[in-house]
Amino acid sequence: MELFSVHNVNKTFINYQALTNISLSVNKGSIFGLLGPNGAGKTTLIRIINQITAPDSGEIIFNGEKLKANDIYKIGYLPEERGLYKKMKVGEQAIYLARLKGLSKNDALKKLKYWFEKFEIQPWWDKKVEELSKGMQQKIQFIVTILHEPQLLIFDEPFSGFDPINTKLLKQEILNLRDKGATVIFSTHNMSSVEELCDDITLINKSKTILQGNINEIRNKYKANTYELEYTNPDNQNLNILENFEVLEKSQKNGYELIKIKLKNGQTPNTVLNKLLPHVDIKSFNEVIPNMNEIFIKVVEETND
Repeated sequence: MELFSVHNVNKTFINYQALTNISLSVNKGSIFGLLGPNGAGKTTLIRIINQITAPDSGEIIFNGEKLKANDIYKIGYLPEERGLYKKMKVGEQAIYLARLKGLSKNDALKKLKYWFEKFEIQPWWDKKVEELSKGMQQKIQFIVTILHEPQLLIFDEPFSGFDPINTKLLKQEILNLRDKGATVIFSTHNMSSVEELCDDITLINKSKTILQGNINEIRNKYKANTYELEYTNPDNQNLNILENFEVLEKSQKNGYELIKIKLKNGQTPNTVLNKLLPHVDIKSFNEVIPNMNEIFIKVVEETND
């Protein structure tokens, strides 16, 4: 069921087209990837969703109705550029930001106590923000983003400044929030995180949508009929056998020969295996599914040509 959708949104800034007929839909309880190179229009769209700016045309639908001013209390936004006041104490600032989202002081204190204990950052309550590391500041801002339990969460590069352990912690919390019913829009340049977390994506380049859909369906769409083969003990005919295929890469790994091959017209995985089995001992044979990083680069470069 759809929670949020964008319909033919356009936005121009002084002769610069930031968004061109952008449309997308985000299902309830899903994690949606909003992707694109720098300057593609992602931040402009996020600002429109948060009502920081307005579209020139088009509309945003939230919970089945046109987005309205008080919907902001149902949205949590963690921007890429952090916005904590450096001279304020952490606890004082966290309460202030929570109250801006409609929480009472007592509710804010109760919820903050829970999250500060969960993230093991209680000792930082009376410290000034400027005394915290970038990663620690990020934890604070993550907490105040989710504290009012919004229906829609927007995370823009949420893992910036985090080491691998804290990145893993934050990813798990995002998954927990989704499992509890939150819907997430996730913007990042880290395509491995996109594959790990997102259900569907929209890729924007030069203000326009250039790719959209389910992650697994997109990856399968961009398959190139290539396979990776690991084997040992080739006989003397092996080199001749390999001439039957287009060998894209060849290397050695842990004592095994490793090749990546592209099937020619009419060839199937079974024909490959039937030709190779008499001449090598096969350890593994796997179809190569392109990752989102490869697809991102390919699609953006094609639209830049």
